[in-house]
Amino acid sequence: VLDARQQLLPVGAVGELYIAGDGVALGYLGQPELTAERFLPDPFNGGTMYRSGDLVSWQADGTLRYLGRADQQVKLRGFRIELGEIEARLGECPGVRDAAVIVREDAPGDKRLVAYFTGQVPSIGELHERLQGVLPDYMLPSAYVQLDALPLTANGKLDRRA
Repeated sequence: VLDARQQLLPVGAVGELYIAGDGVALGYLGQPELTAERFLPDPFNGGTMYRSGDLVSWQADGTLRYLGRADQQVKLRGFRIELGEIEARLGECPGVRDAAVIVREDAPGDKRLVAYFTGQVPSIGELHERLQGVLPDYMLPSAYVQLDALPLTANGKLDRRA
């Protein structure tokens, strides 16, 4: 689990998952640009490591906790925000089954974070209050929308545009 400078992160810190070892491929066939982006020299053991694009954190018991995709990063009001981290924190709230966060711009120049979730929560106020305890202010959604189900693509992945 590495940070943006490819430095090892301690237990509990959120970073990107890199995979190294004998089973890692050398790259993508016929895609040199993508290979250069995803397959990097392994500074720890030599060889090659694969940049997965997954946000994870080491747990105290040695397991990895998946938090979402690293390529869901947005910039809002000068802050870089990992939407997957907000979604992971939402998913930890009592009653929340699934969660998705997007940046909406309903009025030109007025971008804001909106959280969509499924499940039954005690109240939106309590949900927001709980997130205030675990996220910095700039990462707090300004609106919450409860849905029966999150929209999915034909492949079963979250359809963020919908």
